Amino acid sequence: MNTARTRTASTSSLSFALAPSSALPRLSTGARRLSRRRFLASGLSLGAFGCALPTWIGPGVLAAEGRPGANDRIRVGFIGIGRQAGGLLAMLPAFREVQVAGFADVNLKRAQAAAEKHRTVAMQDYRRLLERNDVDAIITATPEQWRGPICIQACQAGKDLYVEKPMSLTIREGRLIVQAVRKYGRVFQTGSQQRSMWPNHCGCKLVRSGALGKISRVIAHNYPSPWEGALPGEPVPEEIDWDLWCGPAEPVPYNKDLYLPRANPGWLSFRPYSGGEMTGWGSHGFDQVQCALGMDESGPVEIWTEGPKFDPPTYRASESKARGDKICSEPKVFMRYPGDIVMELGNGPMGGAIFIGEKGRLTIDRGVCRSTPTEIADEALVNREAGFTENHLRNWINCLKTRARPIADVEIGHRSATICHLGNIARWTGRRLRWDAQKEVFPDDTAANELLDRARRKPYELPKTV
Repeated sequence: MNTARTRTASTSSLSFALAPSSALPRLSTGARRLSRRRFLASGLSLGAFGCALPTWIGPGVLAAEGRPGANDRIRVGFIGIGRQAGGLLAMLPAFREVQVAGFADVNLKRAQAAAEKHRTVAMQDYRRLLERNDVDAIITATPEQWRGPICIQACQAGKDLYVEKPMSLTIREGRLIVQAVRKYGRVFQTGSQQRSMWPNHCGCKLVRSGALGKISRVIAHNYPSPWEGALPGEPVPEEIDWDLWCGPAEPVPYNKDLYLPRANPGWLSFRPYSGGEMTGWGSHGFDQVQCALGMDESGPVEIWTEGPKFDPPTYRASESKARGDKICSEPKVFMRYPGDIVMELGNGPMGGAIFIGEKGRLTIDRGVCRSTPTEIADEALVNREAGFTENHLRNWINCLKTRARPIADVEIGHRSATICHLGNIARWTGRRLRWDAQKEVFPDDTAANELLDRARRKPYELPKTV
């Protein structure tokens, strides 16, 4: 393997936070797979379903002029292969240096279908994928309750990471992920792809550079917080390991409108698995605020709410998210940044915010940068920076080779997710809170500090240190 991607931790001496697979209550029969190397040693190769097939050398494995050989390939495995990860997978053929190396998903049928198409391996237990020496990097897009264990263990296994946003379920979890990435020398890209969009990059730079003068006010979108769910049980599809899907969260009955991310309403709306749209779309919008205000290694100093007490519903039957979103958009959340800049969650755009300064205002949204007066944005947008790439995956892949930090590095992802979590904590507590962004604590509120993390069931606890 290319020495630029040499691991700093040996997969033969891993110390995962989770118990070994033998300690798990159940390991699905489809989860265990022999490695490709062991099959190749006997003159056979693995099919998507673990069947012995005649040895086949795919196109591009042997080096040729202008094309990398097998030893120069970046071998990428997927943990979770649903809608979001499927979109990323569809982009990979454009990168000749990348080879798909395997799929892990609690829905084994879904993993097998992807593996069959890409002539690689499938499994249900993601740790089997992390154990493989023929996997250099991981792309993961799972429900949020799994972010911490997967990211930390991937770092311990010497794998680089592309992680969908938000990169954490809690603030404490996010800090542990940052520590793991730094300790094991991993390259980590958060899936905040607006960082790689030129209008967004340009707009954030304009605010930071003082083109609007001193910023006094930021209007973000009023993202709803999550609510509770008690959906009735349905038969678990044979291909899904539902206990493994629940993972760190306490097990509940299977329901298709919990299993899917955005359904009626989907797991993204329920507190045990997500931070709601506060972390869903909020991780995009707040990321732009953090970038524009130069807060990639910091954050606000105070948070509070105004309006009625937070009173989330409990969904006991499948229905759209409209009712829950409306209820959980109150009370209104405010945050104060250094320099007496106040951000309010109101009528701002979903993918960004409106920045109001002495010399005008600027709106940043997904692929949008516009200003009043118009010339502020118009003049900046035409002066494109040399070498800037709008392909978020390409930025990550380039960094896998150079070992540089990507445009949405782990610290950036953590700080942006923290704003989302702070917004939810503001609603849950309903009182004004001071925030120490360096120590990542509420200096004078013990009860609020208890919300920096969540309990996890055994054997899915996070390590106290990584």
